[in-house]
Amino acid sequence: MSTTEQERAASLLDAQNKAVQLFEEIEQKLIRPGVSEKTLSDEIHKLGTQRHGVRTHWHKRVVRSGPNTLLPFEDNPPDRVLEEDDILYVDLGPVFEAWEADFARTFVLGGDPNKKRLRDSLAPVWNAVKSRYQENPDMTGEQLYDIACEEARNAGWDFGAKLAGHLVGLFPHERIPRDKTTLYITKGNDQAMSNLGKDGNKKHWILEIHLRDNENKVGAFYEQLLTVG
Repeated sequence: MSTTEQERAASLLDAQNKAVQLFEEIEQKLIRPGVSEKTLSDEIHKLGTQRHGVRTHWHKRVVRSGPNTLLPFEDNPPDRVLEEDDILYVDLGPVFEAWEADFARTFVLGGDPNKKRLRDSLAPVWNAVKSRYQENPDMTGEQLYDIACEEARNAGWDFGAKLAGHLVGLFPHERIPRDKTTLYITKGNDQAMSNLGKDGNKKHWILEIHLRDNENKVGAFYEQLLTVG
């Protein structure tokens, strides 16, 4: 890995580490019953700007709770108030200095064991998929998507999205149109994930895990850097 590539990887990891710190404060100070998704999103924006150096977001802030956790990214469901015994996820694309992060975590309010089990399955599934990717970094995006679906089933859940990840990098990165399957971890991407980008640099990928509990009609979401860290 060249010095330039080392710097790129370090910058992406630094952006993610800053996102981790932001999420820790979100969990400690902002997530609570009785707040609406929109209000929580606005509070997150204010916290990121004032305390964590977030200068913009490269994709919309997503706060989804209860049945809204089953909806795809593109949807804009009606606002919903968090309940005492609830599940929610927060998905942010903060830009720190010039580098993008893309980070999502799921939180559970109350003591529902099913919601906790769903949440607690996310990191092990993510790590299992990453481990299989590292065994063959030249695999295609479609192959890794199939692995993500398989590992979700192994954990007792359905995979809940048509994507399992995408490219990430320097802001503003090459726009990612929805019809450009080669920029996503998804069905139809027959390109090796190890292929270089248009700029000749190594591609860096985000791995997303979407788990779906169809019996209880809720979902959970977890994403972070796949190719660094």
